[in-house]
Amino acid sequence: MPNLQSRLVEVVAGVIRDARGRILLSRRTEGRDLAGLWEFPGGKREPGETAEAALSRELQEELGIETEVGAALIRVPQAYPDKRLVLDVREIRAWRGSARGREGQALMWVPPHKLASYAMPPADRPVVAALEQADRYLVTPEPGDNDDEWLAALSRALAAGVRRVQLRAPELGAGDGQRWPRLAAAAVKRCRAAKAEVLINGDIALANALGAGLHLRAAQLRELGERPIAAGAVLAASCHDADELRAAQALGCDFAVVGSIRPTPSHPSVLGIGWEAFAALRESVSLPIYAIGGLGPGDLDEARRHGAQGIAAIRSLWATA
Repeated sequence: MPNLQSRLVEVVAGVIRDARGRILLSRRTEGRDLAGLWEFPGGKREPGETAEAALSRELQEELGIETEVGAALIRVPQAYPDKRLVLDVREIRAWRGSARGREGQALMWVPPHKLASYAMPPADRPVVAALEQADRYLVTPEPGDNDDEWLAALSRALAAGVRRVQLRAPELGAGDGQRWPRLAAAAVKRCRAAKAEVLINGDIALANALGAGLHLRAAQLRELGERPIAAGAVLAASCHDADELRAAQALGCDFAVVGSIRPTPSHPSVLGIGWEAFAALRESVSLPIYAIGGLGPGDLDEARRHGAQGIAAIRSLWATA
């Protein structure tokens, strides 16, 4: 287990695109930690430097280019056996010059959809997800008495830009009838038409039958010894502590959800863990992680500053559709 009292290293990195939209990766040279792995170019922030100044300096020293540093993408805390690292990643708005490995490092221009195929340090994996995957994860509310109204609300959420959905109906799904399988099948069809990723909560058989992804409950992580769905299907899990996060990573989950960050309308007396505790949990794994609990789209920037892929929510994403 990493020593959380070990030294803290602040690192800045840039997302540099060429005219074709490809993103530049740099390979760590021999003799360095994690040699041979690919990463987003950058380096250590010196005392007294702003993140923007440090990144401009590092990219000039490493690549020989002049840069205009743009918006923040994500700030990833990551614990290693001998240190704690914070990777602060910024978009590069513009750059001038010819990028070359001035320190002997190999460079590669990579199409965004192929980034995940490159072996990277743990802190860089959430960066790839932040670039390529949805920043909002809708968890559907329990259907009421009118299936058509529920499906219409789902369609409005998809039209509003939701691109990752968890179909969850614990009360309806626990019944003996076929209403939930039929409703879930109709929901999966609508999600696919909108090119949205769709996962089924808890029901392995239903997820496999519909060819959908699967979102595991925390209790299910303790029962499973191997990945319960096909390799090509998306697998996620709800987690509440570092042990559950490590179990999700060992099982091969593609992402996790952690919370509750704040009290919620359904559990107003339950105190949330807050952002600092979320960031501490974020350090323990390299999985992309959504924050959940009392959050909405207005919290996306704060979530990214603490290493989250984005926010997961029921009411705020359903209600804003």
